[in-house]
Amino acid sequence: MTSATTEHQPFNRLLLTGAAGGLGKVLRQSLRPFTRILRLSDIAEVAPALDESEEVQLCDLADKQAVDQLVAGVDAILHFGGVSVERPFEEILGANICGVFHIYEAARRHNVKRVIFASSNHVIGFHKQGHRLDAHSPRRPDSYYGLSKCYGEDMASFYFDRYGIETVSIRIGSSFSEPQNRRMMSTWLSYGDLTQLLECALYTPNVGHTVVYGVSDNQNVWWDNSYAAHLNFKARDSSEPFRAQVEALPMPAADDPILVYQGGAFVTLGPFGDD
Repeated sequence: MTSATTEHQPFNRLLLTGAAGGLGKVLRQSLRPFTRILRLSDIAEVAPALDESEEVQLCDLADKQAVDQLVAGVDAILHFGGVSVERPFEEILGANICGVFHIYEAARRHNVKRVIFASSNHVIGFHKQGHRLDAHSPRRPDSYYGLSKCYGEDMASFYFDRYGIETVSIRIGSSFSEPQNRRMMSTWLSYGDLTQLLECALYTPNVGHTVVYGVSDNQNVWWDNSYAAHLNFKARDSSEPFRAQVEALPMPAADDPILVYQGGAFVTLGPFGDD
């Protein structure tokens, strides 16, 4: 995994939502070179600030007033907060749909001009594996979670067109310490490449609303980032070193969604609440 370095002038204050999550804990460390103060937020308990370079502020994204207070005084927002797995729609609604609206409204009110939105590959999850997609390919969400990320991308587009707030929407593939199955050999995004992509997203001028697929330099990638070339993101890591251990795992059935759809098992989750 590569480490983050930056030659850019650090921001005064960046906001990271979802700081108690898996990626949030990683980014708490890797974003430090990019900002003098990192404001960390989640609805769940966040570990106390390590020193004066961190601020911790708990916040429910469904609470518009709380989000407004959270955004005050920041230079840019890295929005990783919300429900990160498939759940009933009612659970997705507050954090992922109302929450993203509250983030953009707060950005408008406090004149924050750059948002990095953690979108997801699940906005295109019902496309078959092997189909080459770019940012202009039709979205085919595979879940309520995927639908919420489609909504977030549209919110980003609207707030740029209407209010000039720029966003890079990162359709994150599978960001873990290493790929965990055959699908992730194509979708894996290393922590180092994620950090590098965030650096590009924070510092590239004139991004408008840019959609980029968050994926490492894997051998078999389904996603084309030509429409995000202006970000100058060049992935450095690859899933290839993990191929032997992944291919040693039991082979799923040929019709298993993990081998068929780009969204993998998400296409089968739910419905919820049926007796």
